[in-house]
Amino acid sequence: MGTQKILIVDDDPDLRQALRLRLRANRYETVNAVDGYSAIALAYKEHPDLIILDLGLPAGDGFVVLDRLQRDDKLSNIPVIVLTARDPQSSEQLALSAGATAFFQKPADNAELLQVIRATLPRAAERAVMPS
Repeated sequence: MGTQKILIVDDDPDLRQALRLRLRANRYETVNAVDGYSAIALAYKEHPDLIILDLGLPAGDGFVVLDRLQRDDKLSNIPVIVLTARDPQSSEQLALSAGATAFFQKPADNAELLQVIRATLPRAAERAVMPS
C-alpha cells in the first residue's frame, strides 16, 4: 500500500500548516481545504484515506460536510476526525452521531491525535478492500 493521504479541512492557515508538517513528518501525504465547499470537492478528487475536519468553516460548516460525506456512497467510508474549537459539551455527541470517528477540541494533544489517526487508518484500509 502506498502513502496514506489525509485531507485537512480548516480555515486557519497556521493550524493547517502545523498539521501538515506533523503529518508529513509521520509519512502521511496531505491535501488542504479551507471551507466546506472545497472539502467536498477535494474529497471527490483526492479520495483521502482520512479527513481531519474543523466544524467552524465558511461555505458549509463541518456538520454540512459530515452530512454530505455520509450521504455519498463514494465518500461515506472515509473516516473523519473532528478537530474544532467549538464547545465539546454541545458539539462532540452531535459530531459523532453525524458520522465522525473521533472528536478533539483545539488545541489537540499531538501524540493523542496521531495515535487515533494510526488506529483509524488500518480500519479504513480494510473497509476499502472489503466488498460491500
